[in-house]
Amino acid sequence: VTEAHYSCLYSSSHRTGLLSGFQRLRSERKMCDVVLEAGGVAFPCHRALLASSSEYFWALFGETTKESSAASVDLPALTPEGLDAVLDFLYSGWLSVSPSTIAVVLQAARYLQVETAVSICERFMIDGLSAQTCCCYANLAESQVLSDALEAANQTIATEMVTLLQESRDDLLQLNVQSLLAVLDADEIPGVREVELVKLALDWLDGNGPLPLLKSNLLLSRLRFGLVCPDDLARLKHRALSTPLIRSQLTRALEYHRMGPAQPIRQSKQSTLRASASRVLLVGGGSGVDRPEQHVLAFDPSSRTFSSLSSGLPLRLRHHCACSVGGFLFQAEAMLERRAQFSCCVAGGVIYAIGGRRADARASVASVEFYDMTARAWRRGATLPRALHGHASTVLDDSVYVSGGLPGNRGSIRGGNHGDSSDVNREGSRELLRWDLSGRVWEKRASMSIARFGHRLASAHGFIYALLGMYEPFCDIERYDSQADHWTRLRPLLVGSFGYGMASTPSGNLLVFGGRRWSDGQEVVTKSVLEYDTKKDRWREICQLPRPLTGTEYKRINVVITHLPVKYLKLLQQEKTKKNVNPQPSFYSRLAVFPCLQCLC
Repeated sequence: VTEAHYSCLYSSSHRTGLLSGFQRLRSERKMCDVVLEAGGVAFPCHRALLASSSEYFWALFGETTKESSAASVDLPALTPEGLDAVLDFLYSGWLSVSPSTIAVVLQAARYLQVETAVSICERFMIDGLSAQTCCCYANLAESQVLSDALEAANQTIATEMVTLLQESRDDLLQLNVQSLLAVLDADEIPGVREVELVKLALDWLDGNGPLPLLKSNLLLSRLRFGLVCPDDLARLKHRALSTPLIRSQLTRALEYHRMGPAQPIRQSKQSTLRASASRVLLVGGGSGVDRPEQHVLAFDPSSRTFSSLSSGLPLRLRHHCACSVGGFLFQAEAMLERRAQFSCCVAGGVIYAIGGRRADARASVASVEFYDMTARAWRRGATLPRALHGHASTVLDDSVYVSGGLPGNRGSIRGGNHGDSSDVNREGSRELLRWDLSGRVWEKRASMSIARFGHRLASAHGFIYALLGMYEPFCDIERYDSQADHWTRLRPLLVGSFGYGMASTPSGNLLVFGGRRWSDGQEVVTKSVLEYDTKKDRWREICQLPRPLTGTEYKRINVVITHLPVKYLKLLQQEKTKKNVNPQPSFYSRLAVFPCLQCLC
């Protein structure tokens, strides 16, 4: 017996042709067995196509319903425009929608349970979000229970709040309560003073209230009264602010303002900036070691673009450090010792100043001090085993780590890296020291493989990374594993440099900005911005600075870039750089970092 052979072939054009045939019959009003009516307009249709395309029509034309044999069906809940668009979609696969018709089309698609058309409408809304459409689309998404569109619209409202307050305040006052709650709870509303959000919420309550006490409290408790100036707080008058919950929040805000220098360690959500944490501020530095400037640049890692800020450094500085705690910058005033080329770090909300060189002498110091914000005074910390300057420090697992530097008195830095030398006055150190903050002494850990001076340390993913220092003949970097007490050599930097700035990203990658390198026997200031992927051990150049820059500190910030009124603007510093002063080559200029600016008034 011979087995029969057969094939099953598919025609991709058949479905299209089938819909085209039904559309032609509909347009010619042939073989139509039901008429749908909306707003006095009649739409002849075919029961079979409608029932096969919509759960609503499948149930409507069931065997036990009176509509199953009715010549016409009235749909009073729909508009002619919305019904026409959905019927065109069922017959052709094409949905005609615009910002002016999206509401009626979506209403019809949702009512008739045509979920594919609903999804298309939701995608149309998300793709068309702007300052002009976000409030309208948020209300529409909330009424039609479109969670993705609602979330996207709420995010757009927060992002575009500056424009909306200026040009479309009425749209904000007509916003649904769920969206307003989400917006006021947003962690990022760039460029908007908190007092403007308070006024918006109170005006919204006047136009949409009175709300139940619980919902009114829920709305107002999302405001961050700690970011409103005391004078503005005193001027706020509204019955909704008189509830016990909101009065207590206003009282805490006023107490926060009276804390003064202790504010950084008393931060809460009520006093946290609504700002992105993914910006880097480039403060100071210059095109040469002897030409520090007072400019401030903002770097956006997502777009890799730079912008200038109107706020600048109050002074030209060198041989200093900068620290931030709780969104504030600090300048060391009345430190126990004058220092230059020291290092500073923050652990547990406390600023530590470590080692350094006396600003008026050549000798290094071994002392460590920390700033007690509650007492507004500097205290003595655990002294280093020996005097040190030009070293680097970082914090990992509640411990402070210090590496490299130049022990003893100042001397020239040797070009080689042959390990620690008995001539400690002239050779950089490979030593790594650790201080558990609960202890009283520093302990030695595994030494780096390279002696470094003027280098950088950074913590990421539970490891410590040591980058290049001054005049190193190689471009190697290395990583320290605190659990194994072991250093590992990593992929070298693309080009050897020093005097650069380094910042970490939220993902744990390291950014290296500018700096100096040797070219044809001379120092050249660079414009490169490099990124090191700590997981893939890979370097790449991602962009360039607007101009060559060296001697600038860089860190991640939490700052409203477009609006920078500042309550505290302090830097850890010891020396003012005078004009026409040429520091010796081994002491490159290090200007301040603005990690966080507290935007209050």
